[in-house]
Amino acid sequence: MTPTGKVLISGASIAGPALAYWLHRSGFAVTVVEKAAALRGGGYPIDIRGTATEVVRRMGILPRLRDAHVDSRRCTFLDADGSEVASLSPSTVAGGVEGQDLEVRRGDLATALYGKVRDDVEFLFGDSIDTLDQSGHGVDITFHSGRRRTFDLVVGADGMHSHTRESVFGPEERFHRYLGYCFAIFTMPNTFGLSREVMMWNTPGKAAALYAVGDDDELHAFLTFHQPEPPGAALRNPDAQRDLVATVFAGAGWEVPGMVNAMRDANDLFFDTAGQIRMPHWSSGRVALAGDAAYAPSFLTGQGSSLALVGAYMLANALATNRDHTAAFAAYERDVREFVAMNQALVDNGGARLFPTTARALEQRNTMLRGLVTMPSGTPRPAHSALTLPEFAPMP
Repeated sequence: MTPTGKVLISGASIAGPALAYWLHRSGFAVTVVEKAAALRGGGYPIDIRGTATEVVRRMGILPRLRDAHVDSRRCTFLDADGSEVASLSPSTVAGGVEGQDLEVRRGDLATALYGKVRDDVEFLFGDSIDTLDQSGHGVDITFHSGRRRTFDLVVGADGMHSHTRESVFGPEERFHRYLGYCFAIFTMPNTFGLSREVMMWNTPGKAAALYAVGDDDELHAFLTFHQPEPPGAALRNPDAQRDLVATVFAGAGWEVPGMVNAMRDANDLFFDTAGQIRMPHWSSGRVALAGDAAYAPSFLTGQGSSLALVGAYMLANALATNRDHTAAFAAYERDVREFVAMNQALVDNGGARLFPTTARALEQRNTMLRGLVTMPSGTPRPAHSALTLPEFAPMP
């Protein structure tokens, strides 16, 4: 197959548009299908670190993302009664490099990526893949809208709960590693006077955080709790989600009762479990997966968006370098899998630091945080930067 084939990408969040950019650079005709009616803006902050920073630099969007950088200045940890345990710079907590890592709203990154490709790539908003049928000549797609098209390759970049993955590889349960936490994210009024900072309250197995991205009148609120087994019914029922969170946090101190009330009224509640996607293979025939669909690391690692950017670059480079898609998909897996494994392994550190589940573990975490105040850690975690990007293959 020459790099002038037709590629369908499912998903227009992070991995999808990034992949579309690099595939277009290689001469592919790219179509992106997205079930949402329009690009989703706003959203909670995400991190771009290490190798991923080089990807956005090569795309030419690094200056724009630096302008959108949240620049949080303080992360304050609180104990059960709301008194301060420690106040640190966010880079000290996250293990990143101050002045190099980027933190932007998810929607700001998605908008920057979309801006690079919207004139060169076909976008089908408000639609999705209904059926997918592989044959020797390509992949026959029937869209939810009823339209039918044939593509040379299909890439699922449609998130942790990927429909593409389920269609080709089987049910999510085969690949989902539940990490023992549930979380609810929503916005609420900033009645606390917070500015460019995070406040996190902990008791064993429970955490509440208020995140002020800027100086505006809106906060991102997070309620996270340990749950040994995933709450199956609640995952599909928003009312059950609200009830579960309210029950778990009943009687909690600090500002938690007000946060629970705000969650009840929120029209943007996002509830899910913390989990990872671990697959033995990321491709089957003419279909491959990228980003969270293939290797979601969970928010506990802070590396989801970075893995999506790096994976998209490496997949596109493999397809540009190898004439045969089978060899390209094999090269993609060979070159990226160790990087994925290292970043997924950060989950244990993230869970222990942010959400200790026992009183002893919480006290050990707090002692560690107090120590960081006097002797901050300036060493970045190597997983962020463990992959050196090859030069992108030029268009033939």
